[in-house]
Amino acid sequence: MHAITIPEPGGPEALVWAEVPDPVPGEGEVLVEVAASAVNRADLLQRQGFYNPPPGASPYPGLECSGRIAALGPGVAGWAVGDEVCALLAGGGYAEKVAVPVGQLLPVPDGVDLVTAAALPEVTATVWSNVFMVANLRPGETLLVHGGASGIGTMAVQLAKAVGARVAVTAGGPEKLARCAELGADILIDYRRQDFVEELHKATDGAGADVILDIMGAKYLERNVKALAVNGRLAVIGLQGGRKAELDLGALLNKRAAVTATSLRKRPLDEKTAIIAAVREHVWPLVGAGRVRPVVDRAYPMTEAPEAHHTLEDSSHVGKVLLTTPAA
Repeated sequence: MHAITIPEPGGPEALVWAEVPDPVPGEGEVLVEVAASAVNRADLLQRQGFYNPPPGASPYPGLECSGRIAALGPGVAGWAVGDEVCALLAGGGYAEKVAVPVGQLLPVPDGVDLVTAAALPEVTATVWSNVFMVANLRPGETLLVHGGASGIGTMAVQLAKAVGARVAVTAGGPEKLARCAELGADILIDYRRQDFVEELHKATDGAGADVILDIMGAKYLERNVKALAVNGRLAVIGLQGGRKAELDLGALLNKRAAVTATSLRKRPLDEKTAIIAAVREHVWPLVGAGRVRPVVDRAYPMTEAPEAHHTLEDSSHVGKVLLTTPAA
């Protein structure tokens, strides 16, 4: 088979479509013939040499995929060869085939085509686990989503609205904010020219956000704490604004607030399985009913993965950027 390899870390040109050995499904795994994968920020970091796959994972980038089951490993029940699926991966999505633990498989939801389904696993698992399982967003509360026009952001807006929350977003420019509004965002903040703390307090009569989903890390930490409501919860899922910052614990104490930081890729299998089960129970019915939908900006052939990485680095997209294989 072929896969995108990274012979040496570097820019997008470091991604090379090459012939590699076929994966073999182990105990409790299935072999998926990949129709599409999606580009995530973690893939860019892996390409640059900053984010190696966890032990035992595929060395190729790609944290999600869609496709058809080509073979069943030992001990697999409830799935059949030919089933159309999408999957959360620890790596290996940028390939024609990938071995997937059965607990990380999802059926392609009703109303979604096979290629588009590749846009769902990582964003739904990330948003549901952080916003709902960890931060416990409830109906009537306010969620602030940084990067509202991103893949994560577009899904967070829709899921929060579906459960009856009020949603604020930050995004760069009126076009991206307009797309967030189309998805249901109530409070639109242009981070390029507005202070999100000030704008959020104006829109909430000074109360702030009950939950903040943050991709920036250090750069936004102090302001995120200021933006939190009493009993607020800050969920940090990215470090695009750096790793280290000072935190005023007094401000956190005064608000009786909490800060959590999680990643999905390196979680143990049992935790990923529980997250995927929760996504199938809570999110898949919303997708099937058309209340939540994958947002895809564009798709490239897998051989054009360098161009797809350029697109993500330029932040010119809204929603997900996909990579398709000849099998699609």
